[in-house]
Amino acid sequence: MKRIILTGGGTAGHVTPNIALLPRLKELQYDIHYIGSYNGIEKELIEQFGIPYHGISSGKLRRYFSVQNFTDPFRVIKGLGEAKKLVKVLQPDVIFSKGGFVSVPVVLAGKSCHVPTIIHESDMTPGLANKISLPSATKVCCNFPETMEHLPEGKAVLTGSPIRQELLSGDKFKAREFLHFTSDKPVIMVVGGSLGSVAVNDAVRGILPELLKSFQVVHLCGKGKVDESLKDLEGYAQFEYIKDELKDLFALTDLVISRAGANAICELLALHKPNLLIPLSANASRGDQILNARSFERQGYSVVLEEEELSQEVLLKAIRDLYENRETYINAMKQSPQQNSIDTIIDLIESAVK
Repeated sequence: MKRIILTGGGTAGHVTPNIALLPRLKELQYDIHYIGSYNGIEKELIEQFGIPYHGISSGKLRRYFSVQNFTDPFRVIKGLGEAKKLVKVLQPDVIFSKGGFVSVPVVLAGKSCHVPTIIHESDMTPGLANKISLPSATKVCCNFPETMEHLPEGKAVLTGSPIRQELLSGDKFKAREFLHFTSDKPVIMVVGGSLGSVAVNDAVRGILPELLKSFQVVHLCGKGKVDESLKDLEGYAQFEYIKDELKDLFALTDLVISRAGANAICELLALHKPNLLIPLSANASRGDQILNARSFERQGYSVVLEEEELSQEVLLKAIRDLYENRETYINAMKQSPQQNSIDTIIDLIESAVK
């Protein structure tokens, strides 16, 4: 039996692409193991699939001053020792890493034990964890054509991000019933990110009276961000988070307003959903969402509004223009070379095993 170690963690974005690969890996009869941190989000997400989970010590390598910068290197060194021990015991044929700091010791352990390792970089430019991992990788998967120039020649493969296949099988009639929406107006889905973007939430709610004249709106606003005063507004449905019904909501949705996290926008690409991206500002991040969004804009997949540009008038106009030209964006997405991410990545895994 072929054995694979999957790794990645710290955020859901470093785990869900691994989850998307599970059905095909099981179909190909891989013995799957997962290495993550002791108590990270990845543990909770992976254990529900009945896959053996192995925790290791993990620390964050920060670019800014923090007291933890003095203790975390010791956690990383401890994690490297634990990862090496696990790799020697499990003897995998291949390692697939989705990134995050917990993945670094696993990738380094893979190289020291001569195990072929494939890593996936979601964002336009590699994050610090993947930068450290690059020399140890056999192949590097990426989402954006522009990323290829930041990666070692001969290692980089444009794959796109693996998408959970259940998202492609939604039922719009179930969604309409669930939301109590009518069939006479198009539907906009607003995705403020798992924590909920105050800027996106406020901007959309500010134009609801005008927006609801032409559209219905389903708003995934994030934990603790539901506005009780809008609960009974006709044509508007808000939720902190949606899990099982998400595929149905996507099936019903005509336009999406979203942050520009790499996995989220790759899902929109796979679903051919015309989208308006409002990336996290450079003041609140390393600016990767802005780069992601601009790449999708250049490829004709998205309209982009930066947070600093947000006003009620600008947002409303952008939504109306996007809806009017939606077929142009749908056609561009259908022509994307990144339609078969799972197949491409599985082929790389199979080649590494052989």
